[in-house]
Amino acid sequence: MLGQLHDLDLQLLRLFVSVVECGGFSAAQGELGLSQSSISQHMARLETRLGYRLCSRGKGGFKLTAKGEQLLLATRGLFESIETFRHQSNGVAGRLMGEVRLGLSEALDPSVLQRVARAISHFRQRDESVRLELISAMPGEMERLLLQQRLDLAIGYFSQAQSAFDYRPLFSETQHLYCAAGHPLFSLPEPDATALAAGDLVEHPYRFLRNDLPLHNRVGSARSEQVEGTLAFILSGQNVGHLPEHFARSWQDQGLLKAIGQPQHSFEVAFHLARHRAQVPGDAQVAFEEDLLAAFEQ
Repeated sequence: MLGQLHDLDLQLLRLFVSVVECGGFSAAQGELGLSQSSISQHMARLETRLGYRLCSRGKGGFKLTAKGEQLLLATRGLFESIETFRHQSNGVAGRLMGEVRLGLSEALDPSVLQRVARAISHFRQRDESVRLELISAMPGEMERLLLQQRLDLAIGYFSQAQSAFDYRPLFSETQHLYCAAGHPLFSLPEPDATALAAGDLVEHPYRFLRNDLPLHNRVGSARSEQVEGTLAFILSGQNVGHLPEHFARSWQDQGLLKAIGQPQHSFEVAFHLARHRAQVPGDAQVAFEEDLLAAFEQ
């Protein structure tokens, strides 16, 4: 009776199937490259391992016993399962699997989202079975999630002060200083430095203003980390604030916003692809990062 299956048992079972398919010991000699006596010995060994007879042979020819018939069915099922396992295990070897979580900053330019979409499309053409998750968050929140390894990658305007992160430059975004219709500066053709300095600036808690900008150290009566919140303060006519050029364009086209103090109060914000350098990336993360970087290089 078989306990555990060993390589020898599989060899004997394959020989058994070959003998049956050839129709007997004599006919199987050419198929197996063995003498009839060797085949007979191997069959006897298999029967000893099993504890029952598999076939009878004599004047009536080769014939399986009832137990031999059952073993033939079981053996064919076993080899089919082994073949299925082989195909599945080989298929997994080169396939990307798992999950990749990407953080995205708010109010991104449509061209940026198109590049992210291009990276996703290219990634989906790989041999993969990966769950992609996109999470929109503020830069500070994305850094926290990266530190907690709840994000694998993040695209945003980061302080770059975190020594735990690797940063790869992607693109830059132009920010202008804006006021809205109803604000005293809106009607002035070119507000002077004194008038600009008197403006009540919307404070951004995540400091990305350069130290050489005139309003970099101002503390205003309004505070917002989100672009939409900054816009609401500006549209009230009570505050001035910085907005991404692409985000403010439609409001400016409607005559509701006006860029002021250019170029002194305009600046570029650098966006990076960040990841935690202590987190060992899986194959799927490495491939998706490659596709993101390639999309932004085009």
